[in-house]
Amino acid sequence: MSSLTDGNPLFKIRYRIPFDEIRAEHVEPAIHQLITDARQRLESIASHPGPRTWENTMAALDLMTEPLDYAMNIVRHLESVATYPALREAYNAVQPAVSEFYASIPLHAGLWAAIKNYAGTAEAASLEGARRRYLKKTLDDFRRHGAELPPEGKKRLQELEVELAKTTTRYSQNVLDATNAFELVITDPAQLAGLPETARQAARENARAKGVAGWRFTLQQPSYIPLMTYLDDAALRERCYRAYVTRATQQQWDNRRLVAHILELRREQAKLLGYATFADLVLEDRMAKCGQTALRFLEDLKAKTLGPFQRENRELLEFRRALEGPDAPPLQPWDIAYYAEKLRRKLYDFDEEALRPYFPAPDVLNGMLSIYSRLFGIRIEERGGMPSWDPKTSYYDIFDSETGQFLGGFYADFYPRENKRDGAWMDTLITGGERRGRMEPHLGLICGNLTPPVSGKPALLTHNEVETIFHEFGHLLHQCLSRVEIRALAGANVAWDFVELPSQIMENWCWEREALDFFSRHFETGEPIPEDLYQKMRRARTFRAANAQMRQLGFGITDLLLHMRYDPERDGDAIEYARRILEQFSPTPLPQEHAMLAAFSHLFSNPVGYAAGYYSYKWAEVLDADAFTRFRTEGVFNETVGREFRRIILERGDSEDPVVLFRSFMGRDPDPTALLERLGLR
Repeated sequence: MSSLTDGNPLFKIRYRIPFDEIRAEHVEPAIHQLITDARQRLESIASHPGPRTWENTMAALDLMTEPLDYAMNIVRHLESVATYPALREAYNAVQPAVSEFYASIPLHAGLWAAIKNYAGTAEAASLEGARRRYLKKTLDDFRRHGAELPPEGKKRLQELEVELAKTTTRYSQNVLDATNAFELVITDPAQLAGLPETARQAARENARAKGVAGWRFTLQQPSYIPLMTYLDDAALRERCYRAYVTRATQQQWDNRRLVAHILELRREQAKLLGYATFADLVLEDRMAKCGQTALRFLEDLKAKTLGPFQRENRELLEFRRALEGPDAPPLQPWDIAYYAEKLRRKLYDFDEEALRPYFPAPDVLNGMLSIYSRLFGIRIEERGGMPSWDPKTSYYDIFDSETGQFLGGFYADFYPRENKRDGAWMDTLITGGERRGRMEPHLGLICGNLTPPVSGKPALLTHNEVETIFHEFGHLLHQCLSRVEIRALAGANVAWDFVELPSQIMENWCWEREALDFFSRHFETGEPIPEDLYQKMRRARTFRAANAQMRQLGFGITDLLLHMRYDPERDGDAIEYARRILEQFSPTPLPQEHAMLAAFSHLFSNPVGYAAGYYSYKWAEVLDADAFTRFRTEGVFNETVGREFRRIILERGDSEDPVVLFRSFMGRDPDPTALLERLGLR
């Protein structure tokens, strides 16, 4: 084995990960050996000759896959942020074996017998707190993942897991490649009419980087959103919109068959495990408990939002006809953002672009770190010299401000690249916690695809991009401040309809004057946001809030119906089925070729991911709107409330039922009216 491990950086768990040394050729030998090692540890737990104890059964189980988890976290991350053909090939090559091994764990008869034997001991009966919860969740999880299936059922379940892993990985890679395949190059400056200077500069820089003349636009969010919001040329907006909603439907990147196959695999998986639907399988261990509860939750919000939604859409059409005459045509999907921005300017005298100069990315990041250092009692320090996958990433250490204890660290990678997937996310590289008799540090990362710096200026962000940074940093703190001794219950390893609470609540500070003054300074003058501009921003906050809410409800309901009621024989093509549902939540009819499902990575780029769980964003938004009322009432910088939030929510991971944690922080159950009030829909 030494010949394998020598020189291969994936074998040894190191906090200082040598990203600059990891190559594609390291992946297969490391992962296959680490699977063998993990399987040996599994067999050792299952065949332990002595009496069953916490240490030789449950603690050993918790650490059993740690080296494999570490290596796969790194490989998966690099494939997301710095992919190249050889790395992708290596990742795809190991994925089936990794999925097969993880799927085999709850199906191992000896291991299942060992856990059940331990559960019957006096020691197990006396467990409390996180240990008691871990034992119960393990028993439930093994049953839910087929521990009590007959041999032929276990074999088929493993086959399904492997096929899902392969298919969802391919789906994700197709989305990345299809997104990168599109470009719009404009050479006539007259066609740029309406576009803000920041977007023009970014498009010019993009074109130069590609060695082409003119202005280059892509389907990545920092390029696509300004074009759809401001460009006067409706034909070009239509071209980009149609390209966006048909991503991953053509040529070698066609995901349509993969979507159908993934849904079929999930249906079979749920049926094999004795569940009526895939949603019921997934949600049994979440706050909603079953698909019907989640669907009722979304349908209730839809009913409360429908009236304002219809009113907003009438107002937007009336506004267009006021501008262009009573014969102006009906709005099309590529018109909505464009005319909505014009209406917002008219109603509130507010232009989102006017805020950009006040949000230089370095100041936003430093101000955010200052806010949460103060609020949660931590110290965050940037540290150079850490190996990375790209020279534009940064690294930070996190300490407890009172004890000086090192809690963890994180990388930040905020700007788009063609070798990096779209979107924004937080991920974990190493899960620490209070174990082995000491506090082991966490290591995480936050990634985004924000507006990049251009022409020697710092990156100037939109307010929405600022919210994105705060959101992902909330996930990161949930991970890095965790004090839970059990890896499986630590950090963000919580129910997915609770996991968005720590992230979404952070966005609230992006709207508070006190907080904004920490990070919003004009990049040239250093002046804070003028009070009149701030008040305009506040007044415009609920502009078309019903449309924003209906969009999220549409995604959530489509997701649940696909995983609860969709029948291909009755309902036909899944892409078309989803289009018919989404159209009910759209301010305009959707074009026939609309195929958003082919690039809906939340649902299909992971064997589970947000599948049957997209409702979680709205569920957690109810929690975050309500929880923030404590900060609004007692002070947005109230350190007592901040320390409570850290101690009760951020440090506890999944060591307690999330309902209990929320109740401990608020002193009561969630009040859904807080969200409707915040959105101006009450």
